[in-house]
Amino acid sequence: MAPRATLGLDGDEVADTRHHGGPDKAVYAFAREDLDRWAGVLGTELPDGHFGENLTTTGIDVNEAEMGERWRVGGPDGTVLEVASVRTPCNDFKTWMGRTGHDSRAWVRRFAEEGRPGPYLRVLVPGTVAAGDPLEVVHRPGHGVTVTTFFRALHGHPDLLPELLRVEGLPVQARERVAAYLGGPAGMPTDA
Repeated sequence: MAPRATLGLDGDEVADTRHHGGPDKAVYAFAREDLDRWAGVLGTELPDGHFGENLTTTGIDVNEAEMGERWRVGGPDGTVLEVASVRTPCNDFKTWMGRTGHDSRAWVRRFAEEGRPGPYLRVLVPGTVAAGDPLEVVHRPGHGVTVTTFFRALHGHPDLLPELLRVEGLPVQARERVAAYLGGPAGMPTDA
């Protein structure tokens, strides 16, 4: 698969472009270890890609990645991706789980309660990605705002929202949530 500019992978079609896709959601990563844990909970095998991810990782806790962290996939000249946002479980995901034989009635809540949604990534340097390619963390911002922290701030823990101000390049939707929590645009960083 080859990331195409900043909008995702060649061959990856996004049906609902209002809520999915775009530069901040070009690639969705989910850890094989988390799929295996869910397989145990659900009592079934879950193949790579089952949760809609187009990058299934091994050996890296993607939920402990910091927002703005950069990964190189595919060696020294590989694709460079940046952790930009988090997955919000939605009705499409719920419907997919039902269609694949799982009890979808409480799926969104159940998935959200885990707080391990996996990150969406921006494509900084396009390239080709293949199964089995190495993934290397090449930059970690050091601000401590992880994928899990970001997700929890947006889903059920608004007291964490001010922490998101430490993230450069905060996606517009998150920036708006922080501004609303703080009572307006005051204190909002100017970078977009």
